Parts: sequence; C-alpha cells; structure tokens
Amino acid sequence: MTATSASAPLRTPGLVDAHIHPDKTTWGGGWLSRWPAATLQDLIDNDRATQFSFERSVEERAYSLLSHALENGTLAMRAHVDVSTELGTANIEGVRAAAERLAPHLTVQIVAFPQFGLLTNPGTLDVMAASLDCGADLVGGIDPIGLEADMHGHLDAIFGLADRAGRDLDIHLHDEGEQGLQQIREIAARTIAGGRQGRVTIGHAFALCDTSLPGLGETLDRVAEAGIWIASCALGPDPVPDIDLLERHGVNLAAGSDGVRDSWSPFGTGSMVDRAHLLAYRTGAITDAELERAFRLASTAGGAMLGIPEIAEWQGPESRTRLEFDAASIAELVVDRPAPLRVLRDGHQI
Repeated sequence: MTATSASAPLRTPGLVDAHIHPDKTTWGGGWLSRWPAATLQDLIDNDRATQFSFERSVEERAYSLLSHALENGTLAMRAHVDVSTELGTANIEGVRAAAERLAPHLTVQIVAFPQFGLLTNPGTLDVMAASLDCGADLVGGIDPIGLEADMHGHLDAIFGLADRAGRDLDIHLHDEGEQGLQQIREIAARTIAGGRQGRVTIGHAFALCDTSLPGLGETLDRVAEAGIWIASCALGPDPVPDIDLLERHGVNLAAGSDGVRDSWSPFGTGSMVDRAHLLAYRTGAITDAELERAFRLASTAGGAMLGIPEIAEWQGPESRTRLEFDAASIAELVVDRPAPLRVLRDGHQI
C-alpha cells in the first residue's frame, strides 16, 4: 500500500463499511434537529418517530448516502436495515433498490435488523423472514438481554431463522459489563455448535472494550475460536476496543460508520477514510504502523468479513480494483483524510 514513485498517486485497496444504517440517514436533505436521549431506548424511540416523519423515500435517502460513500472509495458495505410490524419490508426494499442503482460498483449486503424489538414486538420475526425474500441477505438481532430481557428466546429466534433460511447473522450488542460478555459467549457457543465459524458478526460489542472485566480474556478466546467478526464504529463517547488485545487473542475486527446524519447523531460523513481517522484517534494511534492498521480495518479486513476477495486479498498497486490518493503514505492518508483522486472497480473508473 505504497506509492510507486515520489510523484505517483498512492494506490490502496478499496474501502469497506462493515456497519452502516442507510435507511435512517438524512444525507442529501435538510437539517434534522435531534431530541435529547439518556438511554438506548430513548434513541430507539426517537428513531421510530423520525422514520415516520420523513418526506423523502428510503430509496432516495439511501441512494444519496450510498453514492456519496462510493465516490469516497467505499466499494462494499454491510447495511443494517430496520424491519418491524410497523415498517414491514419497505426499508429493505428501498435500500435494495438504491443499491441496485449502483451495482456492480458498490456491493451492498443487507441485514434484516429488528431495531424496534423482536420478542417484544410480536410478528417481527415473520417480517424478517419475508425480508429475506425481497432484498435482505443476513439475519440481524439486538441486545437479547438489555432490550429483549430473554437471551435464549431471542437467540433461539434469530439462529433458528438463519438455519431455516441458510443465512449468516449480524447481531447488534450494546450491553456492557459481564452481562454483555455472557451474551457474547452464548453467541460464540451457538456459532460453534451450528458449524457457523466465520459466519457471525457482532456489532459494537461494547463489553469487549472493558479491560477491567474478569471474564474478558476467556470471552475473547471464545470469540476467536468461533471466528466471530467484531464491527467497531469508534462513535463519540462509545467504548472502543483495545486493538492490540483483540489481535493477541486472534479476534477478527473491522470498522464501520454506524449511523450517518440520522436521528441518533448529527455526525458521520459516509467516508471510511474519515472513519479510519476516528478509529486511529480514539485508540491513540501514533506510529505509522498503528495508523496503517486503522486503514486496514476499514479496507482489507472489511473485505474479508464480507467475503470480497478483490479487496480482502488485494494484489497491489496494479490491481484493477483500487483507490488512488494524493498522499505520500497510508499513515499520512489516515491523518489528512483526502478524498480519492480515482476510484476503480474491476478496471472501471467510477
């Protein structure tokens, strides 16, 4: 990932957003004033109210964000899209329609995400199953204890749906402390028991960021054994992982944007160069190697998580899929955050 000469552009792998919510975005529209929120449930309630107030369609808003991300070098993303009894499959269909307008340059994997509850919102599991036939690729989940108050019931439901449909899983887990670790260990146990190694992702996984927890080491070993991917977004005050520690335990890690200009936060740009910068900043990166690692988590690591060989197994500066930047090195790129000069996918300039 170095320039071929002093004057040549820096050539890099494509970027991958491992965790984003394009159905919630206001990108390309007017300013959204946000309500205060003290808890996760407050944020979810604000989100529900906002989604039903949008005048622009899901497809229009998602297309604005996805096309902007593509222009900034994102060639693949894992999109978490809300399904519920209130929304039905409309958000899935809108994001899939937006993604199809950008294919084959942008690869979009859609997670059927029960943001408003699964067991607590009866009928949602049926909508999730239906969404797998109209554009969703993966089965999602959310805080089996913290929001659903039934770890085994929630995990039985989503693992069961994934088994019946032959799909992978990507689960939001905000719960912290030993309760969060307990859920992660249970997800790991089910992953191994079902032969799903490498096919399950946990987003946020804040409990893994607390190095004071007695059960952390054991949990990290379970996660590594199960081949579970952890998607971290380096958001505002949210916990960030000790990347060195996760690497020592063999845990797979990738970076994502999470929400971009939605009811949850006014921040976010859809640029994974920006996200690599934030991850590096939040984790105290100083050396070139640490800055380069942040870029790797936003590019080739995400490519491995999503199964995109041309990104995950990038073959170097002459690859037909690549980005070109006005920067002398990856470290400088992560710090200065320029937009790419050129974005190429399979030899086609975007």
